[in-house]
Amino acid sequence: MMLAIETRELTKDYRVGFWRKRAWRALDHLSLTVERGEVFGFLGHNGAGKTTTLKLLSGLIFPTSGGAEILGMPLGRPETFRHLGYLPENPYFYDYLTPRELLDYFGRFFPISPDERSRRRDKVLEQVRLSKFRDLPLRKFSKGMLQRMGIAQAVLHEPEVVLLDEPMSGLDPLGRREIRDLITQFKSEGKTVFFSTHILSDAEALCDRIAVLNQGKLVGVGKISELLKAQSGFEVVVESDGAFSRELVSKLQSLASKPVLISGGQCRLEIQEPGIRQVMALCEHNNLRLLSLNPLRLSLEDYFAELANIQDTRLVTTP
Repeated sequence: MMLAIETRELTKDYRVGFWRKRAWRALDHLSLTVERGEVFGFLGHNGAGKTTTLKLLSGLIFPTSGGAEILGMPLGRPETFRHLGYLPENPYFYDYLTPRELLDYFGRFFPISPDERSRRRDKVLEQVRLSKFRDLPLRKFSKGMLQRMGIAQAVLHEPEVVLLDEPMSGLDPLGRREIRDLITQFKSEGKTVFFSTHILSDAEALCDRIAVLNQGKLVGVGKISELLKAQSGFEVVVESDGAFSRELVSKLQSLASKPVLISGGQCRLEIQEPGIRQVMALCEHNNLRLLSLNPLRLSLEDYFAELANIQDTRLVTTP
C-alpha cells in the first residue's frame, strides 16, 4: 500500500553566527514512514527539529540533502500540495476578515468552483464549530478559536494528508479537547494526520504511532505500547487499620527499590519480584491488607525524558 509520508535521509542545515558563520543542523538524516490513515505523533522538546520537519514536508523550506514523498509524489510538485493541508505553529490571518471571507480567499488557491467552494466553506466551519461566528471579524477571536480557524483552512480543500504543528499549544483544557476531537474526526474520514507536540498526554490519547526527535535525530519510533515495555519490578500498595510503626516501615523499606510512600493508612512501595513473598509474609504477620500488586510500566514521560537527556551537539564544525 502507498505510504502517506516517506522521508529518506532528510537533512536541514542553517547558517548561524554573525562574522564566521557555521552550519547548525536542525534535522539530521531523518528516515521515517507514515502509513495512510494513521494519526502519527511527532514528539520532541522545543528546538528538537519538529517545526523544521513540517516546513520541509509542506514545501516552505528546502532540504540541505535527502528527500521526501507525500502519497508517492516528490515534494515540490504542485499536485503534491493539492493533497496536503498544513497548520503552522503560530498561524496568522488577516484579522479584519471574517471566517467566511478568509476561507473564500484560501479556496481560490485551488481549482474549486464557486459553488463547491461555498459548500466546503460551510462544511469546515461546521466541523470546527465556528458556523455561528462566520461573520465575526477574526480580531475578536480567542486563541482557541483562531487555532480552529487554522485547522479549517488546512482541510478546506479536503486533503488526504494533514500536517499540524503544535495544534494544542497555548490552549486551555477545553480547547485541547476540541482539537483532539477534530483529529479523531479526521481519522474517521480516512485522513492521515501527522502532528507535532510536546504534550505527551495528547500523544497517548490520539496516536497510532509516535516518533521521538532529539537534537534533530530520530531516537525512537513505533506504537506506544511497544515503546513502553514493562520494567522489572512491581508496585505494591498495602493498607493498615492503624498507624505504621517505625519497625514495620523499616522492614518494608528494606524490600523497596525506592523510598516508600505512606499516606492515609496506606503504604506504596516498589519492589523486585523476589521480594513479593516477603511482603506477603509481612502482611500476614502485621494484619496488613494487600490492596494492589501491579507490574511497573515505563510511562511515556519517562521514555521521553530518557531519550531527551542528551547533550546538544548540533553545531557542525565543517563549513
